[in-house]
Amino acid sequence: MNNQNRGFLYGILAAICYGTNPLGALHLYSAGFDPGSVLFYRFFGATFLSALFLLILRKDFRLPKENIPYVCVLGILFAVSALALFSSFLFMDAGIASTLLFGYPIMVAIFMVLIFHEKLQKKMLLSIVLALCGVGLLMRTSDGAALSPIGTLFVFLSSLAYAIYIIVAAHMPKPVGALKMNMYIFGICAFCLAIFNLAMPAHGIRPIKTLPEFGWALQLALIPSLLSLVFMQKSLKTIGSTPTAILGAIEPVTAVAIGVGIFGETLSIRLIFGILLILCSVILLAVKKH
Repeated sequence: MNNQNRGFLYGILAAICYGTNPLGALHLYSAGFDPGSVLFYRFFGATFLSALFLLILRKDFRLPKENIPYVCVLGILFAVSALALFSSFLFMDAGIASTLLFGYPIMVAIFMVLIFHEKLQKKMLLSIVLALCGVGLLMRTSDGAALSPIGTLFVFLSSLAYAIYIIVAAHMPKPVGALKMNMYIFGICAFCLAIFNLAMPAHGIRPIKTLPEFGWALQLALIPSLLSLVFMQKSLKTIGSTPTAILGAIEPVTAVAIGVGIFGETLSIRLIFGILLILCSVILLAVKKH
């Protein structure tokens, strides 16, 4: 497998892992947890797991001085994006929220063209159009109910923060191992969420009391956090910001699959066509031009 194909594989794995966010979040919400508490455990656990793996692999914990401001910004952006997305789950179906989140590749493409003068290729533009058509089919509920304006605003904020995150991460001054960099990003996220919870004493941080609660918190820390960002960093280094963002089209597909298979949501013909369009957009992007 050459580097480009490996980069596409990393991007797909990152999207699938990140698309499992609703799995742990909704189970913890049903147990009485609020978004701030859920995300604190997610990022605290991800920080601990990252540090543990670094110790096992005997990796250096030092971070280049030039990268410290970037890592701080990335931590804040990811905390904002995650908190906004998880808050949107309270106002709309998680599958729809995760689908609307896919607005971020458009933002990434626009930022890269306007700020960094990146050329937007026809194949990439067609891939974006196909993905958006697919998302458009996925974003409506089965009964045609109107989406929550507050929930939609939360998802837009999450998309914007995530788009900026991808661009900043792709322009890190010095190369750093994905596991090490994400450990610091997760730590900053956990710190931000701790401050957020302390600033809202009505909520606070709900303690974990049962083994299932611990298991779902561990799932959030490992799959959509640690594994997702490690794969995304590797994809960014290999194929760049815009292709990595477009490969994120698989995220809403994963979210819909979880909604249908676990939470009993209806799989309609419209959803099937939406998923097919998104998969076509990813295949079009991945196919090399000879």
